[in-house]
Amino acid sequence: MNIRSIELEQFRNYEKARFDLDPAVNLICGENGQGKTNLLEAAAACSTMRLFRTAQKKEGLRFGQDHARILADFQAQGRDFSLELRFSRLKSMEIYKNGVRQKRQADAQGILKTVLFCPEDLMLVRQGAAARRRFLDTALCQLRPNYARYLEEYNRLHDHKTRILRDSEEKPSLLSMWEDFSLRMAHIGAQIIRYRAYYCRKLLDAAAGVYADIAPHEALGGAYRTVSSVTDPFASAQQIEKELIDHVFRHKSAEIAAKSCLSGPHKDDFELLLDGRSAASYGSQGQVRTCTLSLKLAERELFFSEDGEYPVLLLDDVLSELDRRRQDFVLNRISAGQVIITCCEDGISDKLRAGAVFQIQNGKII
Repeated sequence: MNIRSIELEQFRNYEKARFDLDPAVNLICGENGQGKTNLLEAAAACSTMRLFRTAQKKEGLRFGQDHARILADFQAQGRDFSLELRFSRLKSMEIYKNGVRQKRQADAQGILKTVLFCPEDLMLVRQGAAARRRFLDTALCQLRPNYARYLEEYNRLHDHKTRILRDSEEKPSLLSMWEDFSLRMAHIGAQIIRYRAYYCRKLLDAAAGVYADIAPHEALGGAYRTVSSVTDPFASAQQIEKELIDHVFRHKSAEIAAKSCLSGPHKDDFELLLDGRSAASYGSQGQVRTCTLSLKLAERELFFSEDGEYPVLLLDDVLSELDRRRQDFVLNRISAGQVIITCCEDGISDKLRAGAVFQIQNGKII
């Protein structure tokens, strides 16, 4: 799997640019604030259908512009694809696969697979549960198209139910819909929990092996945390659904009082353990970084085991945040597959055998 070219028009700080990429290592050089990360964001968007630095797609528009465009030509599973994302200040994003407009984001999500690693991810272990859920969801939406559809519906239901609860004090009649939304959320939520549980188990097994290669005297483990009433997240969807329904109906009064959805997979977490202790609470900075590094490299390996080809690896200036030992470890693990690396330090570029090097200045390739 590799991206042959990416064209940007009025996206972020790019007026118009085309990157013809090497199937191996691509080095994106330049000072901070010149547009290096914007290229990685465009590549990731063609995989996940979202911008990783903002929830508002219109923020991808170049200042003063009303429209923007990303066009990627790539190869996946032995086939050629083109994917075009059109952004507008007034309309939702439009997606075209091989020139045909797609009705839903999920229909194009995950054809191009990417693994993104940026400096903020190095603190994934210590961030809130929402960051870890987003980490799981980003991977699963690419690996499992059905999961992307379930997640999209669940988020929509959650938003509607939250509005019902918030407005119910002024309009008590809205609560007549509480049961229908709760039942549907339990049905969809059961599917989401099973997908996450199975993925977390595979991810932890792979990450433990990666971590052992870096720190052989420590053991990485973890646990997937979901609604307390779910006795077994690997049980049948019907069993999990029943337990979710029982839980939400027991807490109906509390939800109405709190005016928010108190339980469900939107509250899930993914706890990481080092030698049986919480990595977030007891891990050193080096251990926390090694945990995240292991998760990202394990994610890449899981993609390979699923498809028989590596996803495009996007490294956003992350090597400069690692010590020399961890830098060398990463570089030794990414010899296969396409890699796009942003860099502003000469010391990093000396270690890479880049097939293509781009110097970026103020949104232009110089």
